[in-house]
Amino acid sequence: MSAKRLQPSISALLLCWTLAACASLPDVKNLNTELEPVATPKVITGKGALLNVNSRAALLNKRWAKSGMDLKTQAALEEAATGVPLIKGNKVTLLFDGPQTMKEMLKAISEAKSTINLETYIFDQDPMGLKFADALIDKQQSGVTVNIIYDSVGTLGVPQAFFERMRAAGIRLVAFNPVNPTKLKGEDWKINNRDHRKVLIVDGTMAFTGGINISNTYSKSSLFRSKAKPSDKSDVGWRDTHVKIEGPAAAAFQWLFIRTWAQQDQADLPDAPYFPAIAEMGDKLVRVVASEPGGGFEIYKAYILAIQEAKKSIHITSAYFVPDKQTVDALTTAAKRGVDVKVVLPGVSDSGLVFHAGHALYDELLAGGVRIYHLKLAVLHAKTAVIDGAWSTVGSTNIDMRSFLHNSELNVVVLGDSFGREMENAFQEDLRDSEEITRAKWEARPWADRMKEWAAQFMHYWL
Repeated sequence: MSAKRLQPSISALLLCWTLAACASLPDVKNLNTELEPVATPKVITGKGALLNVNSRAALLNKRWAKSGMDLKTQAALEEAATGVPLIKGNKVTLLFDGPQTMKEMLKAISEAKSTINLETYIFDQDPMGLKFADALIDKQQSGVTVNIIYDSVGTLGVPQAFFERMRAAGIRLVAFNPVNPTKLKGEDWKINNRDHRKVLIVDGTMAFTGGINISNTYSKSSLFRSKAKPSDKSDVGWRDTHVKIEGPAAAAFQWLFIRTWAQQDQADLPDAPYFPAIAEMGDKLVRVVASEPGGGFEIYKAYILAIQEAKKSIHITSAYFVPDKQTVDALTTAAKRGVDVKVVLPGVSDSGLVFHAGHALYDELLAGGVRIYHLKLAVLHAKTAVIDGAWSTVGSTNIDMRSFLHNSELNVVVLGDSFGREMENAFQEDLRDSEEITRAKWEARPWADRMKEWAAQFMHYWL
């Protein structure tokens, strides 16, 4: 299954409850009024130096153009909340679905000259996984340093021989938070904490991230992107989104990979040029926002702030959508002040509990003016948002408690209306292949579905 999620038994739930120590999300309902924003947000250049104040202000003004949101205010609030600066000089390429993304990633691997670092939740032993394993082995044997972090729950059904073959070829691998606690060499064992990131960094100058795992599930494109329309629903691929980033922001990805490695394993990474000098390769302003259990809830705060600051539109695509009360309030408050709030969610899902737990919130969202759409046919796995046509995010983070509380996640925030237009175009394509769920239609749903929603909402903390 290509979007494996921890489905705990009753005993496992009790164990996880003890280990999680009743963790909860921070109170950020009024974060935009409680934060003291920095005077002018930091912007890092390709050489690691900060732009001067005047240049930063001019750059931020230029990037936001005619969107509704005040770029300087939003960027300053986001920096104050996350502690993460903006990075200028990047080229950002939006990638749709598995075939396009896998092609670009395999091309980058084949052209690697010095280092490849891969961090993934799922790395399946199937035709796609074997293709990646073979490509990585070839590069390691040609002198490129290859390091891999894979999640031990996301790969629970994968034979260890698959990973041992890569290890025998010289690749260094770490199983994140092993299911067997005796194998953990770093942090305390917490079975509920998972590495849900999907990151590939090549030569320290190029990085990929988004929702796509290394799995044959992504070998087909979703319906509206397939040139040949399939006659059988089983031939329709998953709908997902990834990005390729070239430029100085790749160093932020690299640092996060190395930090995760150090937290998980006592052995140092082999010496290699992980941080080469990087020239500016484009004009995109990027913020690389990562979060992990016990951290500062950086991605959650960035989402809430952007929703609170929205003036025109909030367009979200979410594979697993079980928002907490604060997120529901932020979305409905935005809708009530006239913001166009639309959410594209799965019409079918690979996780029934999450599917029904999210549905339990539809009454409140629809009553608050949020418009909900179900993507037809394809299984939706994308995790994206575009706000006011200029604040965009792509990453691994679902809008649910698991992503915000228990997973290591990574999202990229891109500021600017040119990339925002690409995101808007993708969102509109999703809308055209979706069915709107109106209040009248929702109120007419079967009682059996209502009972499933009622039962699932009590499990939302663990989903």
